[in-house]
Amino acid sequence: MRRGLLLIDRGSHEDDVRHELQYICDKARQKGRYDVSGYCFLEVVPPYIEEGIMKCLSEGIDSLTIVPYFLYPGRKVKAAVDTASKFQPRTRVRLSISKPMNMHASLITLVDEKIQGTLATNGVSSQKKNVDVLVIGHGSKDPDARSALKYVADGLAPLYRNVNYCFLEIEEPNIKQGIDTCAGNSPDCLVVVPYFLHKGAHVKRDIHEDLGPAIKASGIGNVLISEHLGTDERMIDLVLERAMEAEK
Repeated sequence: MRRGLLLIDRGSHEDDVRHELQYICDKARQKGRYDVSGYCFLEVVPPYIEEGIMKCLSEGIDSLTIVPYFLYPGRKVKAAVDTASKFQPRTRVRLSISKPMNMHASLITLVDEKIQGTLATNGVSSQKKNVDVLVIGHGSKDPDARSALKYVADGLAPLYRNVNYCFLEIEEPNIKQGIDTCAGNSPDCLVVVPYFLHKGAHVKRDIHEDLGPAIKASGIGNVLISEHLGTDERMIDLVLERAMEAEK
């Protein structure tokens, strides 16, 4: 039986996003022993969902597992799932749609590893109990999205001196408010984590437009910024776990 895997991402104009998605698709296909893998976008740029599904179906597959590649269970995810679900009556290929990437313990472990990697790269040998953390998420009008970010922050809280979270846009606390809260704790070292899947415009530019002035005004002496989640092996494993859950 020929099996296919399709990731649905939000969409971005950045080439780095496509490169990361292609890498994840290739690795997931090999590790999960799929015959076909690919990605598509909900919005912004093609290939859109219909094109992504049709391309997979044209490969002569018997089943297609669709993974909404989102960190939050918000409106974007629901729109992606609704669009993908409409294709089942149009094909004999079995379609399975997984849960998004949120609310999984491996994300807490991954963020912890990003923080530790950042400390090591910058020659900081402080124990975790002496390090403060600020996790920056995107922001959403859907209350479930906040819960997904809080889940990660709460999971990190027992490991570090202080852990806070804030949002790039849409909801509060915003980045300035998040930095101000951290400054109130007088950290010796603050690690800021961009909680984003890709190295898109938000990670490259948007976060820094607010973060730079906020850090400067806060007076915090030692602020380090970690990498985004990216193409880490844990993300590939999580894609496959979500896929297998849906297939069962």
